[in-house]
Amino acid sequence: MFETLEIERTGPVATLWMNRPQVFNAFNETLIAELDAACQQLDADPSVRVVVLGGRGKHFSAGADLNWMRRAAEGSEADNLADARRFARMLRTLAGLAKPTIARIQGAALGGGTGLAAACDMAVASVDAVFSTSEVKFGIIPAVISPYVLRAIGPRHALRYFQSAERISAQQALAMGLVHEVTAVDALDAGVAALVEPLLAGAPSAQKAAKELIEAIKGRPIDEQTLEETAQRIARQRATAEGRDGVAAFLDKRLPAWLADSSS
Repeated sequence: MFETLEIERTGPVATLWMNRPQVFNAFNETLIAELDAACQQLDADPSVRVVVLGGRGKHFSAGADLNWMRRAAEGSEADNLADARRFARMLRTLAGLAKPTIARIQGAALGGGTGLAAACDMAVASVDAVFSTSEVKFGIIPAVISPYVLRAIGPRHALRYFQSAERISAQQALAMGLVHEVTAVDALDAGVAALVEPLLAGAPSAQKAAKELIEAIKGRPIDEQTLEETAQRIARQRATAEGRDGVAAFLDKRLPAWLADSSS
């Protein structure tokens, strides 16, 4: 179905592979459009519980394709705006998936590649991974990826790296919150699998509600309005079929329906 992507299914886990290894999985118009479409497809599939985003070859993603950058440099402001909007929509689609997402990162994750890593809920990187918000080296800024990178590393780190475009090692990325785990090069898939296992034990609609909770509550003061918002959200979730079954299963010492169904 796709020119620049592959979707690999292993039970309830879907791995979305960027498949342009000859250009280090750099973005062009086709990859952006296909990532958006593939994310929508996987989000609509109830049999998919976890989405892993990876890149074929030695590198996760080296950022923008050189030919795409050349076309952008020669295009009008209106052309560039249309391109940026498509990229922004794709990142929002990825970040807004109703199910857990994990970035599987090896080698270079530069520019937009760093943005993809940050747009996923979680990130596992091999020790050889390297990140950079490199845009200022080309006279531009990491604008479209900024909401996701800022969410991951905070404004203090962003003030440095958005302006310096320094390379960030896997261990530095771990320390600043850009990735959650760092593994040996040959243990990357095992590291992803170790994160997938507890995610599959969680309740699907509760995970979706948890993601929505974070978006609703982040940055808000702990005032009466926030207290009421949180109370209403837990009350709604407790009243769902999944919430009732989850509590009953714990008390009855049995598997909840979402796990019993997958083991049958």
